[in-house]
Amino acid sequence: GSAFQKVLAQNGLTEDAYKDQIRTNKLVEYAVKEAAKKELTDENYQAAFANYTPEVTAQIIKLDSEDKAKEILEQAKAEGADFGQIAKDNSTDAATKEKGGEVKFDSGSTDVPDAVKKATFALEENGISDVITVRSSQNYSSSFYIVKLVKKSEKSSNWKDYKKQLKEVILTQKQNDASFIRSVVAKELKDANIKVKDAAFQNVFAQYIESETSDSSASASSSAASSSETSESSSAAESSSSSAAE
Repeated sequence: GSAFQKVLAQNGLTEDAYKDQIRTNKLVEYAVKEAAKKELTDENYQAAFANYTPEVTAQIIKLDSEDKAKEILEQAKAEGADFGQIAKDNSTDAATKEKGGEVKFDSGSTDVPDAVKKATFALEENGISDVITVRSSQNYSSSFYIVKLVKKSEKSSNWKDYKKQLKEVILTQKQNDASFIRSVVAKELKDANIKVKDAAFQNVFAQYIESETSDSSASASSSAASSSETSESSSAAESSSSSAAE
C-alpha cells in the first residue's frame, strides 16, 4: 500500500531494490551458516561442553507486574502449594500456562530467557526461585518469572553424549556473533572482488566493507608507524656515528 511505498521512499529504495536486499540478506545468512559449519571442531565441541548444562524439567510462571510476581511468589512458597495450579491460574505465558508451567530446556535452548535458565540451573530439585526480572531488548519492557525445578539430569563426562545439542550451541553462537558475520562476508566480498556501487546495496554491505577497510587502514597505519620508527632509529645511528668520528 501507500504506507509501504512511503517507507521505501524514506529509505531511498524502490520495491525491486527492496526485494534484491532481501535476497542479498538471505545469501549472507547462507554464507554465514556454511562458514559456521566449519567451526564444528573437536576443540570447539569441548569448549561448548565445558559450559553446557543438560536438559532439566521445570515449571515457570510469567507475570507482567513485579508486585503481582511478589504476591504469587508467596503463594508458591507456601506449605502445600500446588505450583502447577498457580501457574494455570496466573501465568501470562501462553506456551506453558495450560501445562501448569511445565517446560524442558538445556543451556543451549533459545526459547527460555538466559536469566531464567541461570536461576533454574542453580536450584535443587523442587526448589523455587525468587522473582526473576527479564527485560526485553526490543521494547525495553520487563517480565517477571518464578521458576520451580522439577527434575535435573546428571551431566556425563563425555562430550560426545551431547554432540547433537552442542552442535546447535556452536552454530547458534557463530550465527549471532557480529564479528564472525563481518569476517565471513568481508572475505566473500574480497574473494569475489565485488565492488558495491549501488547505493541501495551499500547500506547492506557497509558494515562489512567498513570493517575490512578499517582493518586495512589499521594495518597501513601500523606499517607507517613501524617505518617511521625505523627511519628515526637509522637517523639516530647516523648521528651517533658522526659524533664518534669527530
